[in-house]
Amino acid sequence: MDPEGGPIVNAPAEIRDVAVIGAGIVGCAIARALAGTGVTVTLVEGRDDVGDGTSKANTALLHTGFDATPGTLESRLVARGYDLLGEYAEQVGIPVERTGALLVAWTDEERDALPALLDKAKGNGYDACEIVSYDEVYRRVPELGPGALAGLTVPGEAIICTWTTNLALATDAVQRGVELRRGAMVTAVVPRRDGVGHTTVVTTSGQINARWVVNAAGLGSDHLDAEFGYSRFTVTPRRGELLVFDKLTRPMVPCIVLAVPSSRGKGVLVSPTIYGNVMVGPTSENLTDRTATGTSAEGFEFLLGKGRALMPTLFDEEVTATYAGLRAAIDHDDYLIDVDRDQQYVLVGGIRSTGLTAGMAVAEHLLQQLADTNLDLTPRATLPPAPRMPNIGEATARPYQDAARISSDPEYGRIVCFCERVTAGEIRDAFASVIPPHDLDGLRRRTRVMNGRCQGFYCGAHTASLLEAAR
Repeated sequence: MDPEGGPIVNAPAEIRDVAVIGAGIVGCAIARALAGTGVTVTLVEGRDDVGDGTSKANTALLHTGFDATPGTLESRLVARGYDLLGEYAEQVGIPVERTGALLVAWTDEERDALPALLDKAKGNGYDACEIVSYDEVYRRVPELGPGALAGLTVPGEAIICTWTTNLALATDAVQRGVELRRGAMVTAVVPRRDGVGHTTVVTTSGQINARWVVNAAGLGSDHLDAEFGYSRFTVTPRRGELLVFDKLTRPMVPCIVLAVPSSRGKGVLVSPTIYGNVMVGPTSENLTDRTATGTSAEGFEFLLGKGRALMPTLFDEEVTATYAGLRAAIDHDDYLIDVDRDQQYVLVGGIRSTGLTAGMAVAEHLLQQLADTNLDLTPRATLPPAPRMPNIGEATARPYQDAARISSDPEYGRIVCFCERVTAGEIRDAFASVIPPHDLDGLRRRTRVMNGRCQGFYCGAHTASLLEAAR
């Protein structure tokens, strides 16, 4: 220990302009935006892959922000992010389907709440919602269970691939010159002292010296905030469990079916996925364990009960998989973004599930907040081309369906995963990509391999051998 009680730090020679802690969607978006300027950036991720925390397991919706609280930072950034991510997705090939959504009222109380939700949408600048009668609800979604009283349409809501979103932003950042450190869990921070010098971030894979630190650490953001002397919020890990149904069920769910929101969240939804499945969930359970991403019998039973009431015929079909994710809920009702100019430290906390949509807008907002600091945020005159991501969605042709591509490279016609029609060419490309997978879960997020009906029963051993050979 040094005389003042901190860890002994042998600083490396290089001092980066910014260290961004956390390589989820928000952290990767911030790193990418900073790398479009004159600063040097290191992106630090404690796990072995980008997007392997909160960002990998959510409901994967591209939100209009119709139901955000008007006037909040969240409402503004979700609305802006909807446009930014929609444009970026088209540019880089992130799968998106503009399915629209329908909020369904099942009780008199929920029906009476629809006008206020319509007004809230208008307050957020979204004027496309419409209250519809129960017969229009059933015309749009015939498989709904009995008892729906009315609905609210949200035509702009969409489904998106959260895995590809995170990977695209990270790949773009690295191609712009960001140094990515995976498997670098932060263990200590030595902040700059008396307004001079730099901050040293101590990780399990070495030290990083940086003039500025951006805290986008999600579930660990309050702990990192405390390293800078703050005690202003607490993260509560909120587990959301989901059921995934077989692809044969997709025609039953032509759009996203939402519940009328409550104080506990947005309730259980039934939604198509970008991969051709149907998803039901999530649950909402506050925990103390920040690593508890396992599913539970209680969550399964809850979703069965809620789901059968929403769409009974769906539950006559097969559940392909269950999974759970943790949301970083905090004890504030808005995003918590703050710039500490003395310590040259930025907090980006409380982003919740809307961070998928808002991430690029959060990055844009942060650059605006840093404009009057000592960082050189002058836009670079030239940038490398944006990446073109492999398509793992079902809305457009996949490699196994592309005769010309197979003709030029037969590996795109050799199926490895028959459930998801993943080819040897796609797996080879993933290993050769800018950010290759570290393990089978990372390979799954890049290709959909082992993500189908058999959950890797048939292709798992072969896929594992391919991963081992690539190392």
